[in-house]
Amino acid sequence: MQKHYGLQRHMPMSCNLMFFNNYSGRFVRNFYYIILAIATILVSCEIRIKPNEDTNGEEQSVGVQRYDRLQSRYLTTGDFSALQQMNIDYPMETRTLVEDVLKLGEVNDPEINSKFLNFYQDTILQSLIADVELQYSCIDDINAQFKSAFMRLASMLPDLKMPTIYTQIGALDQSIVIGDNAIGISLDKYLGADYPLYRKYYTPSQRRMMTRAYIVPDALCFYILSHYPLKDYESSTQAERDAHMGKIMWVVNKAMGRQVFKAKYAAEADRYMRSHASVKVSQLLTSKLYQ
Repeated sequence: MQKHYGLQRHMPMSCNLMFFNNYSGRFVRNFYYIILAIATILVSCEIRIKPNEDTNGEEQSVGVQRYDRLQSRYLTTGDFSALQQMNIDYPMETRTLVEDVLKLGEVNDPEINSKFLNFYQDTILQSLIADVELQYSCIDDINAQFKSAFMRLASMLPDLKMPTIYTQIGALDQSIVIGDNAIGISLDKYLGADYPLYRKYYTPSQRRMMTRAYIVPDALCFYILSHYPLKDYESSTQAERDAHMGKIMWVVNKAMGRQVFKAKYAAEADRYMRSHASVKVSQLLTSKLYQ
């Protein structure tokens, strides 16, 4: 059985929608974690990254898969063929969405298809679906960012497996979902700082990070964190937790080729690595070193 972790990011304190907020070990997006599992989804675009040693010299591909389009087709038109494709080709993704994220019931419930469709008939969710499809009709820029970032990561963390990446539409719950070698991106959480619905539920500092520019950094942040979690989290001090997250953010900044995260602990990690050139990135992430 696949183990699931839940991540909530920028969730409003009260809202008439259903949210995924009951996982034990849950951490908040503002630099805390843990993460929800989900697997692979359908292929639309493909990017190539630097090969690892176990690929026999062949390029390894990471697919940015537009599951959101399949999802949108069913939820806006009731197209049964789209639902069939979701259930037959992508059972784990659909099960996770229906049972764990939306908590609508079990996927083998005879009424679950109607429950799933009816849930998204909420006018707010229909607006989210439409706006996602409008803003993200093309994601070539996101593909390019992933390509360059994973090329840099391949040299920094050569043992890090290259994931499948897919997009989906949630219900203002998780921003990023992480599964077995997979990254899921909830596009409904990246519609822009000035998106009208966000203004109703989120603070300006939260909305600042709910933009297209944070999709790739967020995805990398939590994917790396899933492979390099803080050991003994429960017994760690807050400073140790912050320092570990700062290390993750430093790695993401390097992978992005720019300073996305400007937190104090990310700066401390940068200073440490500049003065300790012999320390590998994996060593930084798996030991307390300067903490």
